[in-house]
Amino acid sequence: MSKFMFSKLALVLAITTVVNSFAATDASKENDKNAKVHPLWAVTEGIDAPECTYYDNESKTIFVSAVGGKPDEKDGNGAIHKLDKSGKMIAKDWVRGLNAPKGLRAYKGTLWVSDIDQVIAINIEDGAVAKKIDIPGAKFLNDVAVDDSGVVFVSDTLVSRIYRIEGDKSSVFIDGKQLESPNGLLVHGNKLIVASWGLIEEGNWNTKSTGHIYSIGLGTKLINKITRRPLGHLDGLEMDSKGNFIVSDWMAGKVFRVKAASGKSETLMYGFKGSADIGIIPSTQILIVPRMGENKVTAYPLSKL
Repeated sequence: MSKFMFSKLALVLAITTVVNSFAATDASKENDKNAKVHPLWAVTEGIDAPECTYYDNESKTIFVSAVGGKPDEKDGNGAIHKLDKSGKMIAKDWVRGLNAPKGLRAYKGTLWVSDIDQVIAINIEDGAVAKKIDIPGAKFLNDVAVDDSGVVFVSDTLVSRIYRIEGDKSSVFIDGKQLESPNGLLVHGNKLIVASWGLIEEGNWNTKSTGHIYSIGLGTKLINKITRRPLGHLDGLEMDSKGNFIVSDWMAGKVFRVKAASGKSETLMYGFKGSADIGIIPSTQILIVPRMGENKVTAYPLSKL
């Protein structure tokens, strides 16, 4: 297993350097030559460090969170963009003035967004910020999930914690080393499915091993591993129409398919630079990959992968 000897500050600087160097790549040249299929579409114009792509079935819209700066800096450079299902930009900087927005998930007309130490509720109809919820103790809020009743869950990768938000109140849902620095989140039935980065050591971003996919009982908080072995520095997490998990590895630039029953994985694509929080259009089974290090978003038919 690789061991990353970075302090927290060093990792932030390293990520920023990587993002900037990747951005210098010719945007017209496809870098995912190792993918089994060519992208259906690609978006590069106006995309600055895309971290998450999410398709909202109610509004028929793809939302893209763009960090636009350092991933933990409150610089006001972050934004949310809107695309249609064909990848056409329909609202660049639909919401502006955020800091480092990452995870996205919608529920009944509200788009929930994580932003370092806040979770922000945005009215999808008009793009107005409805509220900002401060999360005490949060350091690096990452992905967002919402259950059927509207309870919001958000991961804090740096402190290995998952928060729960109901109404305007936040609380710690679960924390500890056993979470392996959680990143991607997905509610499935009565379980919260988690894709972890690999346990980050206290005070820095060193990891002794990479992360698993596992489930947490929403009522019991019991943890069960889905992948038996560490899989990668995992980021985005979705489920396809066949009940398989689709998960990205940010560091390795890969996207995996994982069988829910057996935990067996296969690599669908590799060669990305910063494959972050992926999205899926359920009706067409189109996979959307935010390529954070390339300032690019691309889409692929899962049926051909």
